[in-house]
Order: sequence, then C-alpha cells, then structure tokens
Amino acid sequence: MSEIIRRDPRVEWIARNRLHPLHAAAQPAAVSWMGPNGVIRKNPHGVGFIGPNGLKRIDRSGGQQGGSQKRSTASAVVQLPLHVIEQPAFHIVVVPDMVGGRLSAHDKDLLGLAHKLAGSDGAVVAVIFGEHKENALDCNGVDRLLQFEADGFSGYAPEARVLALAALERQLTPRHWLLPDSRTGGGELGRRLAAKLGVRPATRVWQVADGVSSGRAGAGREDLVQQAPRVVLAAVECAEPVSETRHEVRALALNEALVRHIPRIQDLGAVAVDPAQIPMAEAEFILSGGNGVKDWALFHQAAAALGATEGASRVAVDDGYMGRERQVGASGIWVTARVYVAVGISGAIQHLQGIGACDKVVAINLDPTCDMIKRADLSVIGESAAILQALIERVAAYRQGGARDAA
Repeated sequence: MSEIIRRDPRVEWIARNRLHPLHAAAQPAAVSWMGPNGVIRKNPHGVGFIGPNGLKRIDRSGGQQGGSQKRSTASAVVQLPLHVIEQPAFHIVVVPDMVGGRLSAHDKDLLGLAHKLAGSDGAVVAVIFGEHKENALDCNGVDRLLQFEADGFSGYAPEARVLALAALERQLTPRHWLLPDSRTGGGELGRRLAAKLGVRPATRVWQVADGVSSGRAGAGREDLVQQAPRVVLAAVECAEPVSETRHEVRALALNEALVRHIPRIQDLGAVAVDPAQIPMAEAEFILSGGNGVKDWALFHQAAAALGATEGASRVAVDDGYMGRERQVGASGIWVTARVYVAVGISGAIQHLQGIGACDKVVAINLDPTCDMIKRADLSVIGESAAILQALIERVAAYRQGGARDAA
C-alpha cells in the first residue's frame, strides 16, 4: 500500500462542525496529554485494540498505536447512515448542470433543496445527460439516477433534452422539477421545460419553505413570494447541501422509447476566447499569484499554457504586479471558479472569503502550515518557479501527444 498520506476533506469538515451528528465519531481519541501540573497523563481506555475474540488487548510494541509512523484518520470510523426509499410516495426531479461532468456547488445546493422537499417519503431523481465523472452522488442526496448517454444529448441540444424530460414527466409525474437558474444551461432548459409542460416557472428562487417559494425580482431589490410551482429554477445557496446521509443512487430507466426528431439547432462547438478577457467573477479556471511568486513572466507563461484566467492577491496588486481588477478577495472580487490555483498565497482571511465558493482549490506554497494549505483540496509544497515550469512542460507534452494521436 502507498505510504502517501491521504486527506479526507469531508471527515475533516465533520470534525470541525460541532453540530454534525457524527462529530464525536470523527474526533481522534486522546491517548495522552499534559496535565495542569506538567505531568503527562494517559488515557487507559484509549490504549490498546480489540482482539479477534472481542477482548481488549494492550499492544506495548506500538504497532497498533501508530508505531509505523502512519497517520491514522477518522475516515475508517465515520460512516454516514444510508437513506433508502423503496416505494416513494412522490418524486422530486433535479436536472443539474454537471459542468465538466461533475456536480458544481450550485448543483449540490439544488440537491439539498430537493432532499428538503422530498422529506422521508419522497425520492430525489437526478437526470444527467452524457457521461459524468462524479463519484459522490450518494453523499449529495441522489436516490434515483437517470442517465442519457446517447450522442444526441451531448453539447448544446435543448430540444432533445426537453423531449427526454417530457417522457420522464409522463412516467413519474414528479411533484417538482428543480433546475439551476444558471447561465451554463440550466436556466434556458428550465424555461423550455416549463413551456413544454404548460406551467409557469418560479425563477431566481432562493428559498422554498412550507410550500412557498421566494424568488428575487425587481433587479434583486425585492422578493416575489408565491406557492411553489412544479418547475422551480433555483439560485445559488437555495439550501444547504446534503451532508448527513448517504443515498442509494439506484439506476432508473424510461419505460418508453424516445422519439427521434430532426433538431432545428446545430451545435458548432465552443468558441475559443482569450482567458484574459473573461471577467474574474465568471471565470471557471483561475491561476492566482501572491507574494511568493518571484518570476512573474513565468507565471504569465503558465497561465497562457493552462488557458487560465489570471488573478492575484492584494499584496501582489499593491506591489504593482497585477491590475486592481484582478484582485481576489473580500476587498477585491469574489470568485466562483471550478478550479482555483493559488501560487505563493499564504491565505489571509479576506482572500479566503473571496474564494469560499470555489469548488476545487489547489495551493502551491513553500509553507506547509499556512492557511491556504489548510483550505486547499490539493497542496503542492515547493518552490513556485520550479513547479510552474514543470507544469508548463507537462501540459506541452500532453498536447503534443494528443496531436500525434489525432494525426
């Protein structure tokens, strides 16, 4: 087995959250501690292990207590309870955006709202078009999964997707349809679906409680409160994501064959744009530099090679290495990137606030104890210049290999 220490961010979050029902199980047992008089105290109940006969044994060699220098984690003892719905009384259908084949923070909020509306009697059905890379659907509240893998649903195909959702409507007659009110496809698809079903949707919904939905109106200055309709287009942070239960993710199939149709819309593919022209608030991939960046020319070269939008910490902006419009943080721009790479940024509280909505954070830093390393999902400890140079070389080799395969 690999000697590399693996972190479980979910277990670490449970250990920090005192209100979580599994908080106590995620706490490491204290074997010894310093008493008030300076004397080392030992917990006799925390030393030992359970033998094959169910009896507690004391291992004086240290092999069972971490003597092999491996850090034990709480992931072995934390197991979320399984939520099973055999015969659901009704269904709540969620159509996530799945940008890049993974659940975004907006999608997870939407599944949390669906789980809240489903309660203990309903089942949450997730509809995914095309292949996906998500491996945590069970921990995000998916009871049933309907996946359309045909080529006709890939890319921009709203007509085919609406026909598929209409077939699901005839089969399940769900109580609610939930879609993200986003610019990455969910907003348009939800409005097309509402027109197909002949209902009026609730848009920009930020809360659904007691059968009443509250949505933003009047350019965000007031709320529109109404009875929750069948089609709800929810905004970001409409509910807390599911975090206390696991779900079956049982496969679901349509009972009827989909009708082939001739699309009136032709997808010509994505249009290449300059990442430098993308506003920071809309960028999905950001390479951000801080005080630890010593070679800014290499930093710009890495951003161009990766196709990432450039950002910076306040220190780098104050030193004149980047414009004020590229400053990330509470005093700059709040970003919602899917991937945020922080190079040489220690992680001041204002900067961490600005990247709070980012899905994945990668930290490159020399200090393994800085706050950015603690926040990151993936950390690389080392000199930023050497790491960026190696990253540029890997990207170039990968693209050259793809070009040879295509030829």
